[in-house]
Formats: sequence, C-alpha cells, structure tokens
Amino acid sequence: MSDKIHEFGFDTLQIHAGSRPDPATGARQTPIYQTTAYVFRDAEHAAALFNLQEVGYIYSRLTNPTVAVLQERIATLEGGSGAVCCSSGHAAQIMALFPLMSPGRNVVVSTRLYGGSVTQFSQTIKRFGWSAKFVDIDDTDAVKAAIDDDTRAIFCESIANPGGHIADIDTLAKIADDAGLPLIVDNTSATPYLCRPIEHGATLVVHSMTKFLTGNGTVTGGCVVDSGTFDWSASDKFPSLSEPEPAYHGLKFHETFGPLAFTFHGIAIGLRDLGMTLNPQAAHYTLMGIETLSLRMQKHVENAETVASWLENHDAVEAVTYAGLKSSPSYDRVAKICPKGAGGLFTVALKGGYEACVKLVDNLELFSHVANLGDTRSLVIHSASTTHRQLTPEQQTAAGAAPNVVRISIGIEDADDIIADLDQALKKASS
Repeated sequence: MSDKIHEFGFDTLQIHAGSRPDPATGARQTPIYQTTAYVFRDAEHAAALFNLQEVGYIYSRLTNPTVAVLQERIATLEGGSGAVCCSSGHAAQIMALFPLMSPGRNVVVSTRLYGGSVTQFSQTIKRFGWSAKFVDIDDTDAVKAAIDDDTRAIFCESIANPGGHIADIDTLAKIADDAGLPLIVDNTSATPYLCRPIEHGATLVVHSMTKFLTGNGTVTGGCVVDSGTFDWSASDKFPSLSEPEPAYHGLKFHETFGPLAFTFHGIAIGLRDLGMTLNPQAAHYTLMGIETLSLRMQKHVENAETVASWLENHDAVEAVTYAGLKSSPSYDRVAKICPKGAGGLFTVALKGGYEACVKLVDNLELFSHVANLGDTRSLVIHSASTTHRQLTPEQQTAAGAAPNVVRISIGIEDADDIIADLDQALKKASS
C-alpha cells in the first residue's frame, strides 16, 4: 500500500486552499471578519505576539482572518512559501521593493510595463532615493549590462500589459541568480493558472488582484508572494532581512523565519509602517472570484484566440499583438511559459491611426470603455491617451501603447457577440 501524499489539483486548490469551516459557527464560506482589533488571552499572549514569538492576530492593519485565507490560497496556487496581501497592485510593487531597497539603490525594469508602473518606477520611487534602469528584457546583454553594485532586483511582467508580450522568465532568473539578485515577476495578466513564475526561477511574484484574480471588477487589491528559496543572507545586499532589526530587539528575519522571512517582514514592517492594508470585504470578494479562476481563464483564452485571429485578418487592422498568434514574437514562449494559453489581453493597431482608435472606442457597445482589465466583461481603452498618457512617445511605443493602438481585454461573453461588436465599430472607425 502506497503512503504517497495525494497532491490536489489546481481546480481543487482554488476553492479549498487556506479555507476551513469557521470553528465558531461551522460556516462553510470564509466569513468577513469586519473587526479592527482582537482580544488577547492575557498580557503574556499580547507580549508574545508583539515580539513575533507567536503567530496570531493583533490589529487588522497587520493581520486579519479573512485576508489570511486569501494569502494562503494565492501562495498555494503560485507555489510560494507565503504571501502578503495589500490594498492594490501598485502597493504590492512598493511592498516587494521595500525590504530590498535603500537610498542610492536601483532596480532593473522591463520597458514593457503597464503605464502606471512605468511612472511609479521612473518618477515616484525617486522620492525614496531609489532609481530604475529600463531595458528591453529580450536583450539579455542589456539586462546584464544594466546590473551594477547598487542593483537590488530585476522586475518584469509575465504577460505584459498592454501588449501581451511574454517574458523569458527562465533566462531572466538565471541572470538574476548569477548576480545574486531576486527576480520579481508581475503575474497579473497571466494568473497562476496560466503561468507560475516561481517554477521558472522567480523569487517574488506580485499581483494586482483587482484584475483576473477577482475577475468581476468590484474591488482593488494587491499581493506579494515569496518563493521562500532566496538566500537573503548570502551577501550584505539585503540588511533588512539578514541583519538585526532594531524595532524587534535585534531579531534577524532570515535567521529566525527562514523561507518565510520576506513574508514576515512584509507584515511586521511593511504593513505596520506603510499601512497598505487590504480590507476584509475586498479579500472576501477576491476569494469568491478565485473559486472560478480556472474556468474563467479557459474562456478568456478561448475567446482571445478566436477574436485575435479574426482581427488579424480585418482590413482596418494593421497588427494584433496577441501572443497566441503565430505572427507574435512571443508565440514560441507560450508553450514553455504559459502552456495553458496566452491570456486574454492584447493590443490592436489600426491603419487609421489615432483618430480611428478614438472612433473605435466611442462606437463599441458590448465593450466597456474603462481603465481596467481582467473583468468577465470585454473591456477596451486607448492607452496612449489614458493609462500611458504620462509617458513620452518613445516610452509609449516601447511599452506597446503607441497612439495607433487600442488595448483589448477579452471577456467571457460569446465570442460571436464580441466579434459582431468589433466589426460594427471598426466599420465606423474606418469610414
């Protein structure tokens, strides 16, 4: 008789990971613990919690039972050792960098990023004394050349927003490992159903849970998942994790918590002092969304393949960037990085340029014109005049958001209805 431990599949884990019947009531669905604070058993218990000698609940800026279930579920789906949820995807990016950076340090960043992320890395982080070096992550020599003694991480998106470019995570992980640096991968557009960056060597994975993970356009949220595999004590580059922490009487996070060092630091320092807390109701909505993640992503991919193929042959269309098309430069990476499909996000370049893009957006009826993606509904936006508006023309083009391009997030409606709406709008846009 075999004593091999049964490993649950993704569809099972997206429903059950981290969740147990409520011990007080037997409630099957995770309750919304709408509380600010938690009663301590006694003074000794309170002291142990505040001194990180015992795990538990103190104050909902730090930990909350509803949020804790969500953290365990996402960490499990990503194959990580732990996770910290926070208030938005942008908060997650700062949370990921916070233990790694200090004034004068830099991060090597892909040019193919969401416009808000480009602004955050090129402008906002300067206020902390940090800087970013933008490179074409397909140019391995450029990535290596950008790394210097002050570099503390490499950052990319698994499936880039808006263009759908797929990163060669394995190659980037090897470069990061050779340099003694963590690789941070934004897995928002792919989700762990399509891509598991940790299996390709990523150290940290970040998410805007606002998008595909929640999937219904109701709440904002972010998450940082730690692989638990990086040796934070191998060099003196990461003192926040390897050296004594004054606020906890000299405790060394990596020495004390091992594979969970980054996660504990994210809660005990990051959430404590930055306060980027995820509220329990938002966590609840995201948990409910994740229960159907695989079903939704399958439909997103199926629809995207159908719609992108149709668009590529349309007379008004100059190009389609969907990685699931053989014409895409990322096509050869799909089988390796995203074996279940290239996601539901891509851009469309129109022959009529900027004016045609504006007309297309204004004449779509089924599509919603919003600054979001990853909804069950099909969404559209003209990135150059909205989400990437703050960038220079050169940055817009590098990010895949040139003026003649619209970003499309394909929903889970009937593909024929999506195509019919695009067809009537394209006719008006090109008339």
